Amino acid sequence: MKICVTASEKSLEAQVDPRFGRCRYFIIVDPETGEFEALDNMAISAPHGAGIQSAQTLVNKGVEAVITGYVGPNAYQVLTAAGVKVITGVTGTVKEAVERYRKGSLQPTTGSVAPAQYGAGVGLKWGMGFGRGMGFGRGMGRGGWWSPGPTVGPPIPPPVTPLQETYPRQAPT
Repeated sequence: MKICVTASEKSLEAQVDPRFGRCRYFIIVDPETGEFEALDNMAISAPHGAGIQSAQTLVNKGVEAVITGYVGPNAYQVLTAAGVKVITGVTGTVKEAVERYRKGSLQPTTGSVAPAQYGAGVGLKWGMGFGRGMGFGRGMGRGGWWSPGPTVGPPIPPPVTPLQETYPRQAPT
């Protein structure tokens, strides 16, 4: 049986890393024999999807349980779909976590404990701010491609209705 503990260093004396997808190392341990293997987390600097990539790495290694502090919803889904038990909220050293798992005092989590996170709000910053005000720098909400500005030339009279044709308006005398 193989279990994985997220760690801050490559030893059993290392602290459990509270992050799953961006932990520094994965310590894969056989709880019966105490043999372990330390893996660098290759997804630590991924711009997005670090949890999913980390989860897939552990599934490919044949891990049966993951012990960590927090795991996001996407990584949790990948792990549980592969039949991997996810145990969250664990602190202390890797060795202590493995011992608690071996004794049966750690129970699998029933859902992810970290909320979904979205990328930084990058893009056009429309709206208030940057000195734009209501009209985005065009004056009181006018101008721009979305609203027609004033026309050039003489005003165009409104169309004549059939009633106006029958009873034309007479100029005042």
